[in-house]
Amino acid sequence: MPYLLRWLTLGILLLPMICDGQGKGPPSAVQLYNDLQKLNFLGSALYIAAHPDDENTRLISYLSNEVHAQTAYLSLTRGDGGQNLIGTELRELLGVLRTQELLAARGVDGGQQFFTRANDFGYSKHPDETLRIWDRDAVLSDVVRVIRTFKPDVIVNRFDHRTPGSTHGHHTSSAILSTEAFALAGKSDAYAEQLASLQPWSPERLFYNLSWWSYGSRENFEKADKSRLLPLDVGVYYPERGLSNNEIAAMASSKHRCQGFGRPNVRGSEKEYLEILEGSLPQNGDPFEGIDTSWGRIKGGEAVGAILDPMESAFNFRNPASHLPELLEAYKLLTQLEDSHWKRLKSGQLLELIINISGLYIEASSVEYAANPGETAPIRIEMVNRSEWPVQVRGFQLDAGTQSDSLIPLPENQRILLEGAIAVPEDHEGTDPYWLRESGTQGLYTVSDPSLIGKPQTPPAFYLRVNVDIDGVLLNYVTPVIHRYSEPDKGELVRAFEVLPKVTANFEEQVSIFTSAHSRSLKMVVKSHTQSARGQVRLRVPEGWQSEPASYTLDLSGKGDEQVFQFTLLPPPGDSQGFVTPEISLGDKIYNEELIPIVYEHIPAQIVLLPAAVKVVRLNVKKAGQHIGYVMGAGDQVPENLEAIGYTVHTLSMDALSAEALKKMDAVVLGIRAYNVLDELPFKNDILLKYVKEGGTMIVQYNTSGRGSRDFSNLAPYPLRLSRDRVSDETASVEILEPEHPILNFPNPISAQDFQGWVQERGLYFPDQWDPSYTPLLSMNDPGESGKKGGLLVAPYGSGYYIYTGLSFFRELPAGVPGAFKLLSNMLSIGKAPIPAERGVKG
Repeated sequence: MPYLLRWLTLGILLLPMICDGQGKGPPSAVQLYNDLQKLNFLGSALYIAAHPDDENTRLISYLSNEVHAQTAYLSLTRGDGGQNLIGTELRELLGVLRTQELLAARGVDGGQQFFTRANDFGYSKHPDETLRIWDRDAVLSDVVRVIRTFKPDVIVNRFDHRTPGSTHGHHTSSAILSTEAFALAGKSDAYAEQLASLQPWSPERLFYNLSWWSYGSRENFEKADKSRLLPLDVGVYYPERGLSNNEIAAMASSKHRCQGFGRPNVRGSEKEYLEILEGSLPQNGDPFEGIDTSWGRIKGGEAVGAILDPMESAFNFRNPASHLPELLEAYKLLTQLEDSHWKRLKSGQLLELIINISGLYIEASSVEYAANPGETAPIRIEMVNRSEWPVQVRGFQLDAGTQSDSLIPLPENQRILLEGAIAVPEDHEGTDPYWLRESGTQGLYTVSDPSLIGKPQTPPAFYLRVNVDIDGVLLNYVTPVIHRYSEPDKGELVRAFEVLPKVTANFEEQVSIFTSAHSRSLKMVVKSHTQSARGQVRLRVPEGWQSEPASYTLDLSGKGDEQVFQFTLLPPPGDSQGFVTPEISLGDKIYNEELIPIVYEHIPAQIVLLPAAVKVVRLNVKKAGQHIGYVMGAGDQVPENLEAIGYTVHTLSMDALSAEALKKMDAVVLGIRAYNVLDELPFKNDILLKYVKEGGTMIVQYNTSGRGSRDFSNLAPYPLRLSRDRVSDETASVEILEPEHPILNFPNPISAQDFQGWVQERGLYFPDQWDPSYTPLLSMNDPGESGKKGGLLVAPYGSGYYIYTGLSFFRELPAGVPGAFKLLSNMLSIGKAPIPAERGVKG
């Protein structure tokens, strides 16, 4: 048992290294030196906030690279409720994308990453609402668990727990929970169930990372009392890297691409301030003042420090491997000391440094990127000793696979290739995101295995465990099984080795709208992830719906093969909605999951498995007009959903956006944040407004305010001012202000009932001032607030109509909300509506 525990411990300690999705490049002498610096510092800091992009990468990088502390960021959510500037992934898929962007950022600034089970359900105006939806006690227990796991000496809050209602409710809640967890983590009667595998831990200090804008202006900040503040100059320059700390921080922040957080590099001195909340205020400018961060923190560790500390000042950049005898001696001493948190952590770091500084390369790569339970996966094992030191392998083992006790000499710079295999257990859970495997609530993901809570991603499926003898010192090295491959236009790439179900099913559409009682076809593609898949394919349909035929025979004979099935769905005569799901029978096992790849160049390829389903809606929605021009902005699925109710949608690129193209359109729609993300769009504005003036209909969906210098009011035909007003309560009452207006009557009558069943929010970034030419049609508000009337504004312009809307159609249409389809259809149809007698021609 102790031997097994040693393997498992080393696997856990090396996890940040081996799970880096992009894969670290060969370690340079500078990187090895930096790793040695961090090895010699026995202190840790935990930064806590609410979302991806909330973290202060300047401070995280400073703590990691200047102080050399073990530094981590705890993001309470995965950012699931935000928007996506680079693709169409939203909700759970966006959370997966942002998780990987955070891991990429930590790969730059040197930190680690943690999460809780909290689900980013969208904007919240007060922490009371946030903590109620999240399940306060559950998320607090997760924060306590992360503190007990990571054991930080110092905790830094990004937000102020004392100012509820002044910012996003998630922000304030992260600080509230951090403050409470700081006091609870060290108590043995708090979340005692965690103590079966963890120990109580009491951090020394709690800070609030404030900024000048916390005081309203720089002038106010300069005048403020700073007696409880610790200033840090985070603009330090690292000469061995040729980079300043702020440059590293900017590169890390720029990994948040789906949020548009690309930043220019910044150089020069820059101050960050930490307000002490708990513990003593350091007097010497060191957040770790009074905390033993030397090797003396480990009982008997002084002897290890006596070897490793002098190595920093005498580091051999030309030949780092010359330090190998000292490192091996330190490793022997360290492994003989009493077990402790810091011994386990530093043993893993020292082992990693030894492997890297010796130039030893050991890898286990699957022949194919995925296997399924019950399958045997061939594995290639590569070993290369790229040093002059005597190295041999005294046996290895693949989890659930090949093992050997043979002695394998590794001659200098000679590649050794071995063949192995893994028998994937029939009960393997898979490698998909662990927090998406079970149904959760609006505010909390369900995670049945407590050991996974806090982890950024699902651990690797299998490891290669090798007994390595370097100059007579035996090392137990653990590395995950990965898949290494190449593409002609990209070169060599690395991705995780996946365990997938034998078959998955994908529908062509997420929502299928039936505008009449006539039947429609529904196409489903079944893909095989095994060599042979034979069985039956059926659909489960809502009550009142019918599916024909009753079943099909599935017959796939090769991995990656696909079979297309076309069912006919017959809706009920009246309004109805529900979900159609697949049922694929292979023997006595049923499969019903959809495989969704997420592929971007800045993150490793991701595989997400979710229950396959298509929402079917029997809806008597009418429309006028046929051809819709759509200018895609930050990315949404509105075009597909417009086609679902019978429109022909023409996607217009900036090159294709011309007066001639617009003449063919019954209406033109700008996607979400189009003016924010399309630099050329303002230069096309005259073409768009001329189209409206000559009788066209133009719908502009929400753009953000306060980001960048673009003044949207200059781009509308009449002045309007965007604000940060939003209605985050999706159940908020909606008052119809102009019940006789064509948009609320033609071709579909709109009533308050059409705002039932909306998801996540009513809308966002509403205008708060506008020219009298605009008519506000709706009023809505969150509890305790005044009515917001800027969610839907319409103005005649020339012979046409200009409409600005902050309503979240980009969320409601993919969710199959009937009222959203009817309202948007009316907006698109206004150019065909009977003209009111009082309508004047303006512009």
